[in-house]
Amino acid sequence: MSGSAGIVSNSPRSENSNGSQKTVAAGSVSRYESQKRRDWNTFGQYLKNHKPPLVLCRCSGAHILEFLRYLDQFGKTKVHNNGCPFFGHPNPPAPCPCPLRQAWGSLDALVGRLRAAFEENGGRPEANPFGARAVRLYLREVRDSQAKARGIAYEKKKRKKTKFKKHEDDVEDTRNMMMAAGPGSSSSSSSAARRSSIIIPLSVFN
Repeated sequence: MSGSAGIVSNSPRSENSNGSQKTVAAGSVSRYESQKRRDWNTFGQYLKNHKPPLVLCRCSGAHILEFLRYLDQFGKTKVHNNGCPFFGHPNPPAPCPCPLRQAWGSLDALVGRLRAAFEENGGRPEANPFGARAVRLYLREVRDSQAKARGIAYEKKKRKKTKFKKHEDDVEDTRNMMMAAGPGSSSSSSSAARRSSIIIPLSVFN
């Protein structure tokens, strides 16, 4: 492919089901693109085999949920039922008859790739069925139910507050304190700030 080199050099990104982007390593771009193409072809084949056949422009969030549930039959992740003795056990000591399902992480990544592929193939972002609210709610439900059944906690990584943001917060807090104290406190606080900013040479203490 003639454009592959250009794609590698342009900080490639992939999407999850929420549409948020994350940087993909340059060496894995072709794998991501080929996987996205395979997923798109699989979805297209599903539309053709649907009874009655579906066309892309008529797809809604309900059809996407139907597709995701259809994929469960090919899943490889054991999800314990409520009545299973290993429900909530992250490492069950013995096999059980509980069904295999698509893992939440796999579904979330799949929806992200198909959401991007839909728009790359001419779909309008506002009409993207993979970004429908029903799909987001379904993925959240799958995440929570699998976390309970498998005894695994899916936690979002918290963003660290940058130094610049912390400085802005400190300035805002100081401004609010000055406003609450009244106009008379501004001169005293500014003079206190000047006094605190005086640099005393180390030789004074020698």
